[in-house]
Amino acid sequence: MTDKTAQLNELIEITRDGQQFYQHAHDEVKDVRLQVLFRDMSQSKTELIRALSVKVAANQETPASGGTFIGKLRQVYADTKASLTSDKEATYVAQLEEAEDRILHAFEDALESAEPDVHALLTVEMPKVRANHDRMRALKHSLQ
Repeated sequence: MTDKTAQLNELIEITRDGQQFYQHAHDEVKDVRLQVLFRDMSQSKTELIRALSVKVAANQETPASGGTFIGKLRQVYADTKASLTSDKEATYVAQLEEAEDRILHAFEDALESAEPDVHALLTVEMPKVRANHDRMRALKHSLQ
């Protein structure tokens, strides 16, 4: 596996963590507006994973198919915390915003060291990553 593929696969795994977490949170909250938002955010992550996977496959490599241990831990932590608080929705929003932080920082770090063709892809995808991050940050602050 090349460094380029390893970098892309790491981004795929971190993004998949977010996608799976949004799907899980969708099933856990009762607020229909949050369910719609979480479904939209999950779909956005699916599209991002698809774009990254196409780049990996174009290099005759296999795209990552799972998430990370840290991503699963974050989801378990959110479930535990939500079960102990009275505001389950705010707990999930706060944890999802932290997941968005992780995704944003991973993409920013990758942009700094990416090869030109990967850099071009990340530059195209970065506005979507930032928009998702900002959307969850604004929601988190509105619920505080």
